Amino acid sequence: MKRLCLSAAFFLISFPLYAAGGSVAKLHAFLQDVKTLKAGFTQQVLDANGKQVKQSNGTLSLKRPDRFRWDYAKPNEETIVADGKKLWIYDVQLQQVTVKSMSANLATSPAVLLAGSNDVDKSFTVADLGEKDGLSWVQLTPKVKDSDFDSVKLGFKGDDVAVMELKDNLGGLTRIELDHLQRNPAMSDDSFKFTPPPGADVIGDTGDSAKHG
Repeated sequence: MKRLCLSAAFFLISFPLYAAGGSVAKLHAFLQDVKTLKAGFTQQVLDANGKQVKQSNGTLSLKRPDRFRWDYAKPNEETIVADGKKLWIYDVQLQQVTVKSMSANLATSPAVLLAGSNDVDKSFTVADLGEKDGLSWVQLTPKVKDSDFDSVKLGFKGDDVAVMELKDNLGGLTRIELDHLQRNPAMSDDSFKFTPPPGADVIGDTGDSAKHG
């Protein structure tokens, strides 16, 4: 759940031209404008009763289309990389790498927005939730019924997304707060290549793009 839904954090940038049009317009503006992005994040996971069960932080980066990277620093080191074809998930403590096809995971997750299509309304029902806690909120509800989550809420501060909340099917909530966001920094494709470390257990099909020991 965490690994797929976190890619929703790439609803991150809006274009100033749309600032007067509400949160939905800002979301569409992001899909038109964003090419690359870097930011820090703090993530909280809450259970159905609102009790915090986990908190972590790290950095993220993306390059459209189809490339993103999450580096979790605390409390457990983990790296999640999408290289355009495959999704790599590396648990440092377990020395385990899981590999999945991106095409098999994008269709029913917010990461569909990374696939190069700007037609968010095709996959989600989008609603403007208005102002709350100093943020402008928009909600995205997946149209498919077998998704891992019920909805995604994005809180805009000015023209940037400051908070993202993902509600799962069991009533749990993942809240992500962004900081030090950089719009469209220079970034090469090499930043999104992943090679399993020597000795790591690899689960899944690596294809020809990486070797491991």
